[in-house]
Amino acid sequence: MVRQLSGVAATLYEAVKDAPIVSPHGHCDPAWFAHNAAFSDPAELLVIPDHYVFRMLYSQGISLRDLGIGVPTAERDARRIFQIFADHWHLFLGTPSHGWMTYVLENTIGCDIPLGPDTAPAIYDHIDDWLKDPAHRPRALFDRFNIDVLATTDGALDPLNDHETIRQSGWQGRVVPTFRPDAVLDPNSPDWGDAVAQMGRITGQDVQGFAGYLEALRIRRAAFKAMGATATDHAIEVPNTCWLDAPAAVYDQLVAGDMTHADAFHGHMLIEMAQMSIEDGLVMQLHAGSRRNTNHAVLDGFGRDKGADIPIAVDWVRGLEPLLNRVGNNPALTLILFTLDETTYARELAPMAGHWPCLRIGPPWWFHDSAAGIARYFDQVVETAGYWNLAGFNDDTRAFLSIPARHDLWRRAVGLHLAEQVGRGYFSVTMAEELAHLLATDLARTTYRLGA
Repeated sequence: MVRQLSGVAATLYEAVKDAPIVSPHGHCDPAWFAHNAAFSDPAELLVIPDHYVFRMLYSQGISLRDLGIGVPTAERDARRIFQIFADHWHLFLGTPSHGWMTYVLENTIGCDIPLGPDTAPAIYDHIDDWLKDPAHRPRALFDRFNIDVLATTDGALDPLNDHETIRQSGWQGRVVPTFRPDAVLDPNSPDWGDAVAQMGRITGQDVQGFAGYLEALRIRRAAFKAMGATATDHAIEVPNTCWLDAPAAVYDQLVAGDMTHADAFHGHMLIEMAQMSIEDGLVMQLHAGSRRNTNHAVLDGFGRDKGADIPIAVDWVRGLEPLLNRVGNNPALTLILFTLDETTYARELAPMAGHWPCLRIGPPWWFHDSAAGIARYFDQVVETAGYWNLAGFNDDTRAFLSIPARHDLWRRAVGLHLAEQVGRGYFSVTMAEELAHLLATDLARTTYRLGA
């Protein structure tokens, strides 16, 4: 259940609760909107793709295979998977997943039966029937959710066929790609050499040399931009940029299989990406502070991104110093920083964003996208960075049905925060109403250059 608001907080929330959803960063599958097929079953909809759900269940000794992870679709028992989830629903008490899932079941799907072991079969049947209604296919739900724009995240080698299908379909929903070049940018990525070679074939560039490699990246960025992209996205464990005097020589070593300077090259390429963003106008995002795939048994048995990614400490000041001193004074660059290291909010990110023209602070991310996490975020960043150096909100989700729930949580938290500010006499209710709209939609739209 969501927290009920009162007084000024309720007034501010009511002013923005029905505002259009701007979702400028996330991981929804563009194929959903390209083909507009019905979601297959309740387990596929709510359990299997949601790492927040299955990581919690795994932590209590439940097998990932029992949850359908790594199991071919034809071999899954969707009803049994959903029953396992319902049997352990109590594990999610106190977590944001409990609030999001409750919102989805009650508000989105219209199921008023409390989830639990005994009610699981009836709820499964309710959801299954709901999914068969054409009014609940992806495009119809996109419109019902009042989504103004939704950005997906797509690898640098993606042909963007689904985005082209959406564009040619005549449907008016705005779904745009985001350029994610990690596989071709970081030499430590699995199969980096093969990915770079494929990029060369796609773009017609000779990527055996550094000049051809850079040109291939520019061509792919342009292809994404032509399909509506306004941003790039980069996942890094720690910020560690550097400018190499002879990047071409290091690139030659990497192509030859010598990975001695792989980390330095990746740090250099992040600066190259920032420079390209100044050239082509794409907003740049950096997500840092996660050590990924820490459970080697899960990695070997089920692949990457299966819930074993853990927050770590980072050093933004030293890590971004080479990048910022090369391009950070240029207001043509917008660089949005996301962190899982909350200790850096007040100590580093807020002072940095309060100085460098290019920097904006992304919203609470991943483990901190919660009511308490949002409150901590505002408490630590606003005093030094203000509001206009924030990037607004994005849901960063693979769970399409949770998008309204996540934005609703943010808007409630905005109401609470601004009401506290008004109560302290920092500004008026009228000013708070303007800030509520800014934080709910306007900052995300302007920061990501998504237009009106």
